[in-house]
Amino acid sequence: QVQLVETGGGLVQAGGSLRLSCAASGITLSLSAMNWYRQAPGNQRELVAGITRAGDTNYADSVKGRFTISRDNAKNTVYLQMNSLKPDDTAVYYCNANFIGTGYWGQGTQVTVSS
Repeated sequence: QVQLVETGGGLVQAGGSLRLSCAASGITLSLSAMNWYRQAPGNQRELVAGITRAGDTNYADSVKGRFTISRDNAKNTVYLQMNSLKPDDTAVYYCNANFIGTGYWGQGTQVTVSS
């Protein structure tokens, strides 16, 4: 079975930082493209950051310069370092994996940024 388990969410003041982790099982991370999405109440789910199998990264314009996605294939884990957090970053953050043509989702972790 495939599992993606997000951890690291919580409550933080504006300007603070959080690091989200997504631990994968049932897939090989080195063969997967990994992404972080987020969804705020009333909004569509949006792509925040992605990292390819080769290590290339991409970011939504709204988080460029503040968020960093990385992966540790040995630990089968992808991370999202979030700095300079803003209230608009408040959302449920979801880990997404694309492994051999199939997409998988974690259950999400709540990030709340207070003003």
